[in-house]
Amino acid sequence: MPAYTYVAKDATGQVISGTIDAADDRTVASRLMEMGYYVTSISKGSGEKGMKMNINIKLPGKRKVGLKDLVLFCRQFSTMINAGVSLVRCLNILQEQTSNAGLKQILSSVQQEIEGGSTLSASLAKYPKVFSGLFVGLIRAGEVGGVLDTTLDRLAGFLEKDLELRRKIKGAMTYPALVMSVAVIIVFFLITFIVPKFMEMFKDMEIQMPAMTMMLMQLGDFSKKYWYALPILGGGGFFAFKQYTSTASGRRQWDWVRLKFPVFGPLNQKVAMARFSRTLNTLLVSGVPILQAMETVAGTLGNEIISKAVTDARISIREGESIATPLAESKLFPPMVVQMIIVGEETGALDELLAKIADFYDDEVSVAVEGLTAALEPLMIVFLGSVVGFIVIAMMMPMVSLISGLSGGGDGGG
Repeated sequence: MPAYTYVAKDATGQVISGTIDAADDRTVASRLMEMGYYVTSISKGSGEKGMKMNINIKLPGKRKVGLKDLVLFCRQFSTMINAGVSLVRCLNILQEQTSNAGLKQILSSVQQEIEGGSTLSASLAKYPKVFSGLFVGLIRAGEVGGVLDTTLDRLAGFLEKDLELRRKIKGAMTYPALVMSVAVIIVFFLITFIVPKFMEMFKDMEIQMPAMTMMLMQLGDFSKKYWYALPILGGGGFFAFKQYTSTASGRRQWDWVRLKFPVFGPLNQKVAMARFSRTLNTLLVSGVPILQAMETVAGTLGNEIISKAVTDARISIREGESIATPLAESKLFPPMVVQMIIVGEETGALDELLAKIADFYDDEVSVAVEGLTAALEPLMIVFLGSVVGFIVIAMMMPMVSLISGLSGGGDGGG
């Protein structure tokens, strides 16, 4: 069989490459996807002179498949499998049931592949942007163990918890972001259109303006002349930031900053602890081997620094040591989490204790989000009050000087 050189990405987004002997390029792509990799290119031949064939299995349809769609998919799928409905018929019913055009086309493709002899997990693995490594790994474990309905039900519960967590954080950030956006627009309008009119009046009256007023006047002139520069600078800065954090070193540095940032750092850590515990619990309960489970968990945390600690723990397990030791040495996992994991390893009830840790941190995140929302409101009021106060004082000072001058002139004439 010919050799094929491939380039792919793993669950953490790291680029990997290698060589596989296979009948054709599609077989190579199928094998890599079963391993949880996202294929970017495959070249025939083991050297650079091989003929390159790009394999890019794209999501059909234009609509994004969200967590809510996946939760409903898992719940309905689990119910039908439990009722004894065949796999192919389940997929056919789910196609008719879903209102998401993208998911509908994916399920149609998956159904055809299963009818052709493929497994459900291998078929779903071809759409890594929709079905994560965790999703595919749990489905594979359910297929092997003959408990696909139970696994789907657990997966739905996990996705619901994750969706609830994201909603809490998004809900906490929506109000401050909206208020701040409206405030910035109002301040920009005042500086660009209202302040210059007053400045023209002060110039006509030949009033000597204080430093604050001059600063406000220069800011207003700049905003009026170069207003287009603000969105360009903002967009350029955002693009540069995204490019930087898309690199391995940039992503690690940004994830480190996220953990150290005041107020938001502890919240990010609690979110990661809740996700770590919930994900590992779901995988272990579903029968996924601990080494594979730890590898999958490392790719779902969304933080390279914490993922590195989990990867070190996986290496520790492979060498016959404890999970808890490298987690404790990382200083990223709170003592309570480490001690609970130690007790779980000693008693053989690690999955149960992980569930308790996950519930605890879900509550902690809820409290932290509520506290963050309560703290942001007075901070925004102070910030906006300071900005508006600066504008008002800068505009009033020349008028005070004018009134003082008129009063002094009137007294001298008397």
